[in-house]
Parts: sequence; structure tokens; C-alpha cells
Amino acid sequence: MLGSQELAPTLQKKRPGLAVAVKRFDVVEMTNWSTLSGMSFSLSINSLRLIAWIAILPLAAAAQPSMKAIVIHSSGGPEVLKYEDASRPQPEDDEVLIRVMAAAVNPVDVFIREGRINHFPLIPGMDVAGVVEETGNKVTKFKRGDAIYAYLSFEEQGGYAEFAVTKQDHAALKPKSIDFEHAAAVPLAATTAWQALIEKAGLSAGQTVLIHGGSGGVGTFAVQIAKARGAKVIATASTANQDLLKQLGVDQPIDYTTTKFEDVVKDVDVVLNAVRGDTLARSYSVVKKGGIIVSVTGEPDPAELEKHGIRGTGLGAHPDAKVLEELAKLIDAGKITPIVSAVMPLVDVAKAQQQIASRHTRGKVVLTVAEPPNQSSRD
Repeated sequence: MLGSQELAPTLQKKRPGLAVAVKRFDVVEMTNWSTLSGMSFSLSINSLRLIAWIAILPLAAAAQPSMKAIVIHSSGGPEVLKYEDASRPQPEDDEVLIRVMAAAVNPVDVFIREGRINHFPLIPGMDVAGVVEETGNKVTKFKRGDAIYAYLSFEEQGGYAEFAVTKQDHAALKPKSIDFEHAAAVPLAATTAWQALIEKAGLSAGQTVLIHGGSGGVGTFAVQIAKARGAKVIATASTANQDLLKQLGVDQPIDYTTTKFEDVVKDVDVVLNAVRGDTLARSYSVVKKGGIIVSVTGEPDPAELEKHGIRGTGLGAHPDAKVLEELAKLIDAGKITPIVSAVMPLVDVAKAQQQIASRHTRGKVVLTVAEPPNQSSRD
């Protein structure tokens, strides 16, 4: 049998808290040994040790419930995404514990895996949909069994797992008209589109907006939000995604592989830049005086903004339950439909992230984590 000193480091990796119990037992054992020194009791000590282990193991396991999750222990390629046991999180007073049904994959997840964060181990994932398992003492919006969806903050993350925690102000009741997979596709991308168009640009009915990357995660939501707002929508996408732009209601779809948008677009009120490359630099000339560029992939050039007499801002999206509530209304009213191009099991997360990293994903890629319940109290 391994001594507790040899076993504690191993347990620390697999079940945090259990190793602590082992060390505490070690102190008791050493004290007893000193007191009874000189007596022949090796058999008794071994028996006591066995009894102690039998008692400690279930208690430690109960104190540290586990779950399956995708864990990153170091930055790197898709190979660092490990499917393994992890400690189940516990909600704070203002948090809810979510039994995750589905989680979406976002470009930021790839950036994080590649080195944007160096605090390990880490469970990535910022988009989830699931059922409330437990609520903190100060949570008033939700109760156990509620079907919700949430935008986990950069500090929270943890979506690629069977359970995740989030503040109640980062979650809302799931739209009733869609399933968990499509609900998981909504929070981060749709919130980004909403905050860019509505909160930053102040888009209103009758205005014209140019959306770069109209077939992507942010873009597909931006197109639909703008149409619901009563705006005229121009959007760019590849040849393969022109049909999607038309299905979404784009008034002027542009195939960027054959047409330079600046040759066919002028005097727009708003530009939403959701792609990388030189697109932002080419957009200043198509905005009317007093118009605005909102970029989610980098800050506009102040000199170019001044030169063209326009405004501009970058955008770092953030969780907001009120936005999720507004989005749910639009979804249930049939004005927004989440576009999900692929649904994969959680264990295929590496494949999912490789698809996202290609920068040619139509809509969103979603991971299934668990089978949804037959019914929830407010689904």
C-alpha cells in the first residue's frame, strides 16, 4: 500500500481536497505512532489505516464532486484540449450553476488556447445553454430547473464542461422557440452584434449599414438585427455564402472574391467590421460624413476618421442579461434565426476549433454536452 506522503501528490492532481484529507490523516497517524512507540501493533496500525481510508475516500469525493470537461493545461495547438475529469464548480451568492446541454465555439476560444491566457488549468468556453442546477443565496431571477442561456465572461469561461457557473446578470431564460444547440450559438456573437449596431452605432430605421463578414457568427446575427431594426443591409461574403446572405434578407449582397466593396458602395451610415485583413482600411471612404465605423477586430485609425469626417470605435463585447432578453424576444418572434453549420460532441472539440480557426465558418459551430431534459419549469 502507498504511504500517504507518496499518494497525496497524485490525488492532488485528480481530486483536489482529497490530498488534504490524506495529509491530515498523516498527522494523526504520526502522533499515534509517537505515543505508542515500542509496542508491537503493526497489524493494528495497518487495520486502522484501512478503516481511515474507507471513511475518508467517500467524504472527500462527496466534498469535491467531479464532472467531465475540456481542460487546457498549457497553451498550444488543438492537441492541448484534454477531455478529462475536473472539479465541479460551486456557485457564489450571485451566481447560478448550469447543467450544460450545449456550448458554442468562438474565435476567442482559439486565441485563448494559443496563448492569450497563461493561467492553467483552464476550462474554455463562453457560450452555454442548459438548465439551472443550483442558485446562490442572492439569485432572484432563476430557480432550479429553468432553461437558460448565458454569455460567460472572459474571467468566468468554463463552458466546455458538464457544469458551468455564471453571474445571474450574464444569463437569461432560453428562447422557447429553439433548442439548446441553437440557443448556445446566440450569446457572445449576437451580443457583440447588438452592442456594435444598437449601443455603439445607434442604428435606426431607414439607415444603411455595411456588414463585413455577413455569413460569420457575428455577421449573421448583425444582418438580422439590422433588418429587424428597419435598416437597409449591405453585406460581404464569399461566393459559397451568397445564398445565405439572400436567405437572411440582405438587400445588397457582395461577393468579396469578385467585387471590391468600395467600388459599389458609398454613403453608408454604419460599417460593422467583423473580419480581419485590409477591410477596415478600405472602409473609411464608403461612410458618409458623420457616419460611424464599429470594428470588433481592431481599432479604427483616428487620422483616417478625421480625414473623412466620420466617427469610429473598436468594440470589446461584454455579457449583459438585458441584451440576451431582447434577443430572446426577437428569436421567439421569428425575426432572428441562429445559423448553426455544425453540431459536434464535446469530445470533438479539437475538430470544432480547427473549423473556427479557418475563418470560413458559416454561422456557428456548437458542441453537445448532454441530452436535454424532457421538460423544464420555464422552457
